Amino acid sequence: MGQTVKPTEAALWEVWRGGPTVHCFLCAHHCRIEPGERGLCGVRENLDGKLYTYTYSCAISAAVDPIEKKPLFHFLPGSKTYSVAAVGCNFTCRFCQNADISQMPRDRGEIRGKSFPPDRVVESALESGCRSISYTYTEPTIFFEYARDCSRGAVEAGLKNVFVTNGYMTAQALAEMEGYLHAANVDLKSFSDDFYRSIVGARLKPVLDSIRRLHDMGVWLEVTTLLIPGRNDGEEELRQLAGFLASVDPDIPWHVSRFYPTYRMMDVGPTPIRAVERALRIGKEEGLRYIYAGNLPGHDGESTRCPSCREIAIERRGYVLGRSNLAGARCASCGYELRMVIPEFKATAEGEEEA
Repeated sequence: MGQTVKPTEAALWEVWRGGPTVHCFLCAHHCRIEPGERGLCGVRENLDGKLYTYTYSCAISAAVDPIEKKPLFHFLPGSKTYSVAAVGCNFTCRFCQNADISQMPRDRGEIRGKSFPPDRVVESALESGCRSISYTYTEPTIFFEYARDCSRGAVEAGLKNVFVTNGYMTAQALAEMEGYLHAANVDLKSFSDDFYRSIVGARLKPVLDSIRRLHDMGVWLEVTTLLIPGRNDGEEELRQLAGFLASVDPDIPWHVSRFYPTYRMMDVGPTPIRAVERALRIGKEEGLRYIYAGNLPGHDGESTRCPSCREIAIERRGYVLGRSNLAGARCASCGYELRMVIPEFKATAEGEEEA
């Protein structure tokens, strides 16, 4: 199997009907796993009637990123985040951009990574000048125990925690992160259950439930939709999706990203720019105040505009910030208070201020 770490007993499972089958309730698949078998994620295994994970302290990737790459445009804008990931995913998206690591257990029958304990993750984030740790690149729910323990150390060190997630975790998993999870970007891949079942290998409703729960928990929430031509870009579907987000909170930033052919969806061409722009208009018409164009460097839709006067509040090109027209979180032109979490500033030894 190419495993590089020893199994660690997992969280969020129970013996099923007296055993030896176990019920994993980490995510909405609710896998019932027989001895010697693994869940749909490919990294949690029933060993002699107990559930174990192969992802604990086993990082497949770690890097310093701009927070805008997650994408999070309203949470600590301009700051750095320490990104960490382990292999595996509970989805089988045909358009996955990180399939080499997310689908490794399925496609290659391997679980790889390097030992990177939670305390070292936190130390590395601090040494890199990061304001947060992001659990990203693959699905953080799948390396939940690892992310959970990193998050606790991060809070003790004064860092924030971010999930970049498909939103398929259970209420029990989110409850364990309460007080330790500060922001999340949820991929709302479609507003069609058929799309989720046929292209993603999941269901829509649990994702919608997670979006509501995250908002109710007070987690800063942003949502991304990858717009795939002919698959999830119909006007009615986009109106339903944007309307749902607006019903939860019209201040939820919605990132509409351009699709490029990848993995097992090479037969679909890139999203026309006009289709992204149409989605941006729909989002505005449905009541969302912050809508962004993704994977279109240089497009005006990357910048934050004040919902009141429409002046640019934060200018962006890709992940690089340009001019800012903010006084704290307020528009410097009209005084409107934008919904965002602004980095706090602190005095340096020389008496200056730094982010």
